[in-house]
Amino acid sequence: MSATQHKDRLAGRSALISGGAGGCGAEASKLFAAEGALVTVVDRQEAVGLSLVEAIRAAGGQASFVRADVSKRADVDAAVAHATEVFGAPTVLFNHAGTLVVKPFLDTTDEDYDWLMDINVRSMVMMTRAVLPGMIGAGGGAIVNTSSISAVAATPMEVLYGTTKGAVHMFSRAIAVEFRDRGIRCNAVAPGFIRTPHGLREVEELSRYGVDVSDQAMAAQQGRMCEPREVAAAALFLASEDASFVNGTHLFVDNCFTAV
Repeated sequence: MSATQHKDRLAGRSALISGGAGGCGAEASKLFAAEGALVTVVDRQEAVGLSLVEAIRAAGGQASFVRADVSKRADVDAAVAHATEVFGAPTVLFNHAGTLVVKPFLDTTDEDYDWLMDINVRSMVMMTRAVLPGMIGAGGGAIVNTSSISAVAATPMEVLYGTTKGAVHMFSRAIAVEFRDRGIRCNAVAPGFIRTPHGLREVEELSRYGVDVSDQAMAAQQGRMCEPREVAAAALFLASEDASFVNGTHLFVDNCFTAV
């Protein structure tokens, strides 16, 4: 998108993006900044995050990086404090940080469960709780959580992952219902299989367990792999005033995967 095409849909808004240094998160960081947001990139990948922030600034955007493990309360609080100090209280929150476990359910461990719930669910809960007071004080805001087709379409070898994404789905709705009248919108973006290192690793590991995620199967399910920029664009829509009356919904970015 050229500079002349920018609508500045997030002009002047402090936006915090967890997991914002790589994959769809990085695409969202760049896109939100191009649309005028003051972006705080939160991630464990320090070198990658700092490089991304430099690229955003070089392109004329405003961004800052804070290294954090968002499954840890102290890191979450520090990240929100950093964003607030640099750009003001975030009025856009994109809870994108997440990971997955691919293995037969009977081989999963309590440690797998704890790790996945901490990163995919606990981080979202803590980050939202930390950001909401500032959002409400600013008169409102928008929260976008990264869910998945796995919230509604079960895949073998991904029981724990699907469980966490089901939680993301309901958390998004519940926050929307509780905080609607205080000016808060909360929605989930739910991608299909994505062409990111994370997504390609998922396909590789599923294939190893005999799950058919071949090119032919992918073509039948969703036509092709989803591109990271397509998820970022959906998140931008939900975060912007273009979606001013969209609240408590799940936006599937899956090219009919869950519609068939």
